[in-house]
Amino acid sequence: MKQSNYAKIFKALSNEQRLKIFMMIYEECQKPASAEGKAEFDVQHEEPCCPGLGTLQKAFSKVCCCMDLSRSTISHHFKELQNAGLITCEREGQLFRCRVNQDAVDAIKQFLE
Repeated sequence: MKQSNYAKIFKALSNEQRLKIFMMIYEECQKPASAEGKAEFDVQHEEPCCPGLGTLQKAFSKVCCCMDLSRSTISHHFKELQNAGLITCEREGQLFRCRVNQDAVDAIKQFLE
């Protein structure tokens, strides 16, 4: 991985709120896979914030519930994490599938060793 890519990653994670959001997504993706065999978040931006979303958490809603931030700020943090290559978000209609980019996590681990 290029040095500039590491700089993007560490810059994105240098924001305390983004770091917390990334850790929430990362920890959720480490849980056992869902019935379809996928460890990922379903993100519905239109859903109201509410606790107790089930085993496969809705990342955006979960972040809304856990952090006192506006939805636009949370959306910005998701975009910055995605631009740094730490997460991927794919749109399927109104649903977004967010996953941790394991290659980026592995690169960080390798860099720190």
